[in-house]
Amino acid sequence: MENNLPPIPGAWKLMLLGDGSPTRHLQLLTKKETSIKLIAMQSDAFSHKEAPNEIKQLKKPLIRRQVWIENSSNTLAWAESWWNIDQVTKNLSKREEPIWKNLTKDRSELFREVDNISIVNSKWLQEKFSSEGPFWSRNYRFFRNKKPLTIIREVFNPSIERWLGESGLKKFINL
Repeated sequence: MENNLPPIPGAWKLMLLGDGSPTRHLQLLTKKETSIKLIAMQSDAFSHKEAPNEIKQLKKPLIRRQVWIENSSNTLAWAESWWNIDQVTKNLSKREEPIWKNLTKDRSELFREVDNISIVNSKWLQEKFSSEGPFWSRNYRFFRNKKPLTIIREVFNPSIERWLGESGLKKFINL
């Protein structure tokens, strides 16, 4: 089977396309407790115009949750997720905790599918990350019992190159 992926460096390829938890991976890489800072969690009746297409697979009404992924000294990423209101109540009992901690507490089976990797450029992310854009981003879905549970988008701070190595992003800016 031929791999048609662009030449993204190995560690970044695992971060962007792997089916593990980036929050957990960042904790392992930085050797510091990784936590989230809840920015917002509210009804998303209009299904945010820039949301991934996959949110159409979720039963409405939807909740949109936005967080900073941090450790004691760094903002490592920004993430947002969309949930059916009943599923968020059932699956995110500790809203101040990372999704992976909430979803793995009962050891139930989950499947993650990466739908898209992209390059994002945003002034407000540049300010928070204290770094010039653009930034690597990815969208993925969690499935439980063959049904989409949540749609997630993550944008990574280039500062994590200190642990992952060069991201190779500059090769893709003009594509």
